[in-house]
Amino acid sequence: MRDIKATGFDGVEIPIFSGAPDDYRRLGALLDRIGLERTAVSAMGDPQMNLIAPDAATRKRGIDFVKWAIDCSDALGATMLSGPLHSTLGKFSGSGPSAAELKRSVSSQRAIGDHAAKHGVTIGLEALNRFECYLFNTMDDLGAHIDAVGHPNIRAMYDTFHSNIEEADPIGAFTRNSDRIVHVHISENDRGVPGRGNIPWAETFKALRASGYDGWLTIEAFGRALKELAAATKVWRDFSETPEAVYREGYRHIRNGWRAAA
Repeated sequence: MRDIKATGFDGVEIPIFSGAPDDYRRLGALLDRIGLERTAVSAMGDPQMNLIAPDAATRKRGIDFVKWAIDCSDALGATMLSGPLHSTLGKFSGSGPSAAELKRSVSSQRAIGDHAAKHGVTIGLEALNRFECYLFNTMDDLGAHIDAVGHPNIRAMYDTFHSNIEEADPIGAFTRNSDRIVHVHISENDRGVPGRGNIPWAETFKALRASGYDGWLTIEAFGRALKELAAATKVWRDFSETPEAVYREGYRHIRNGWRAAA
């Protein structure tokens, strides 16, 4: 993390999958000493915590999990918690989202939003590609749901990797929903080093700047260090020669792309 700071980053995104708020409070103190701000990210892979399940007890476990993640984010000193915190990662019904599931999702998200508001945390819900979830695959579907939830602490995030798969027009998908978007993941089409793949980066940075977006541009790249997450996201190989290549080259890519889009 000290090298990430030395590279030029303003902050880091901390995954919240286990532990207790006190663990994240200590980590937050370390980040303060280093001089890094922070955001948080989480996901749910347990079907027994599905926020859209018919069973009320299952939904409650999911709500309690997100509340715990909010508590950890608050202890960390993060005001942004993002990720697919709307349904179980990798669980499929065999069909698209039903009206009943969407209605249950609105109720779950409002309960989560109330807890987030008490802790000063904003949730950035993420649309995922069809191979990882079925509830929200496109930014338009996610944006419509954000409007249905109608809670100031439940917003949307934009991920370049997922949009590259699901959107016929990834730039238009961002622009149409930019008023709902509070967080952005910079992620290459292979989830490796940003700038080495085929994401339309020049157009992406231009759209971000044109919208007036001035939030985080956070690199999301994957490796095999967390076995359960690697399995859930279908990561079977290394996408970069070193972790340092991801954030050093990725930093230059973001800085250069942002300036060129001015």
